Amino acid sequence: MSENLKKAKCIAALGTGSDVGKSVIATALCRIFSDRGYKVAPYKAQNMSNNSGVTPEGLEMGRAQIVQAEAARIAPHVDMNPVLLKPVTQVGSQVVLLGKVHKDLSAAEYHREKAKLWDTACGALDRLRAANDVVVLEGAGSCAEVNLMARDIVNLKMAAYAKAPVILTADIDRGGVFAQIVGTLACLNKAEQDQIAGFIINRFRGDIALFKEGVDWIEKKTGKPVFGVLPWVNHHIPNEDSVVIEHAVAKTDPAQTPTVLVVRTPHISNFTDFDALFQVEGLGVNFVEHPRDLSAYKAVILAGSKSTRSDLNWLAKTGWTPKIKAYVKNGGHVLGICGGYQMLGTKVHDPNGLEGIPGDTDGLGLLPLETVLKAPKTTTISRFEWDSTPGLGYEIHMGRTASADRIASSKAADNGLLNVKERNQQTCTDFDGTMADSGRVMGTYMHGFFDSAPILKKWLGLLGLNKLEPPESCGLQGRNRQYDMLARHFETHVDVPAIVNAME
Repeated sequence: MSENLKKAKCIAALGTGSDVGKSVIATALCRIFSDRGYKVAPYKAQNMSNNSGVTPEGLEMGRAQIVQAEAARIAPHVDMNPVLLKPVTQVGSQVVLLGKVHKDLSAAEYHREKAKLWDTACGALDRLRAANDVVVLEGAGSCAEVNLMARDIVNLKMAAYAKAPVILTADIDRGGVFAQIVGTLACLNKAEQDQIAGFIINRFRGDIALFKEGVDWIEKKTGKPVFGVLPWVNHHIPNEDSVVIEHAVAKTDPAQTPTVLVVRTPHISNFTDFDALFQVEGLGVNFVEHPRDLSAYKAVILAGSKSTRSDLNWLAKTGWTPKIKAYVKNGGHVLGICGGYQMLGTKVHDPNGLEGIPGDTDGLGLLPLETVLKAPKTTTISRFEWDSTPGLGYEIHMGRTASADRIASSKAADNGLLNVKERNQQTCTDFDGTMADSGRVMGTYMHGFFDSAPILKKWLGLLGLNKLEPPESCGLQGRNRQYDMLARHFETHVDVPAIVNAME
């Protein structure tokens, strides 16, 4: 792989299904190629996720490719995820094109625009290939969804365009790994089967030596190599899909372990805001869907939402609203982030119908604020201070939250929970968020609020958990350690030279 090549070599990590480990494998490859001196970039043509982040230019893209860019030691760029779909209903999504909101489309409308989106995605990949030595492609879901393949722009069709050999990833922990692999191949035509260079079997538990016969059977049956069998490993690399929340359903007993509860609303977004909490030894984090007695929890958190008004109605309908209000009245701590911050106010106004039918929705009334939803979307990387404690986060939201009189007059806030010092590398003097009830109710637009260890330590102290310590390194420093650990784990169990040979 000479640095003088006009087009970067490509490798694609596709899967037998959702949540089989494609993102983690792509992340590992990005760090490994970076370690070997290559200029490497990640790429996912189309990402469907409400878990997004912000580039240094202030544009929006999927968090998974931001993570992979960090692993590759480069700044994230929207060419790495040119099409981002953010589901807003069961049948429609907000389409973010090259980092900017394009429009809301139903599934049928989206498919009618596929030709334009394909051209956009190919152009982004071409630019990445011109500027790098290696591009690591990631697929979406299963690469063998026969009813969708004719319109698919992210799996085998894109791998063919990139001339990228495909690593097919299967998850042995969910069972049926032989059927996953052989069944996937059986759904493909001969040309598509020929794109598959080999397999990685992910999340193996037990003695790998006992699976040798399984590897031999797969290789004999398919005529393709198993590049490696990856043992199960607990890593703290941010996840792409909300399916990971399934594994964080209330498992900690708050009567036995200090625990915070995250309300699992139907349109929850940016759940990676809580990754740092999972790394605090001695702290439990439970995602909970159904209302329950909250008295034993140290804090209740309302996360970001892709549909604030809809989730507010859901809180009222399911009985969460009176539970949360009673919890605060009895001395409990509540934190709202982004959409959760909007929910804590008295009203959410949507005059232009950005989230559906125009109108107003009552908030929880725990903060003396109102929100007006309006375009354009705010997307910033922001430096801030909380009572002189520094932090770094990012903002992605539509609308403005302020007291009723300031909403009416369009005046800027003259105080707030956070002092914002910088947005998108531009110095500013601004405020974000607010608090009430002596700090027991707090709201902020700042995603990544807990990624700065001093901020996390301060918040834990507010809950009376002074003895709990944040991990030694939060944020990018901590994630870099995880990328290194993942790369070494991958190299130990996967034939990386064989993957490089396949690329050649």
